[in-house]
Amino acid sequence: MKKTIISENLNYHLENDIQITENVFRHGSESYFNLITEVRNLYDSEEIELNGVDRELYESTDIGMWDEYEGNIVPLDLPMEEIEFLTEAEYQGKDVRIGYPMRGGSKKYYVYVKNPKTGKVKKISFGDTTGLSAKVSNPEARKRFASRHRCKDKKDRMTAGYWACRVNRYGHLWGGKTYPGYW
Repeated sequence: MKKTIISENLNYHLENDIQITENVFRHGSESYFNLITEVRNLYDSEEIELNGVDRELYESTDIGMWDEYEGNIVPLDLPMEEIEFLTEAEYQGKDVRIGYPMRGGSKKYYVYVKNPKTGKVKKISFGDTTGLSAKVSNPEARKRFASRHRCKDKKDRMTAGYWACRVNRYGHLWGGKTYPGYW
């Protein structure tokens, strides 16, 4: 049997039970990309077993793969939600955080998103306002919601459905705790 050689960085994640999605490296750094790519290679060759949100991410996306775009080699399906809020933009004369869901607005939550086609910022409101509570800490409720709303098919960041399915990933909405998978 072939012995799998893994990097010290991946070994650290595995020994300390840190999800790959909770990568300890600065987003966008060389080490960040190296870890994601290493896991993709090991996962595709069935040399590593993933669980939870990591498994879901590597099964349903192209994370860890690279391709050419406009003459540059770029990462595919990079989880940018955590990076984009660092980018500020202007919406109706005020500075806003891009890709950072917040409570309030006309619905339960709202998020500002920059349209990649037009470059304009759009406010997307989502969430039930009839008094139902989001049971994001309940794995069965998250699973049923994801199934009912077909969350794995929602890829367009410019839609309320996309954000509704992923709102559980934003710990600032849930007292600092994030929950795996889709809402």
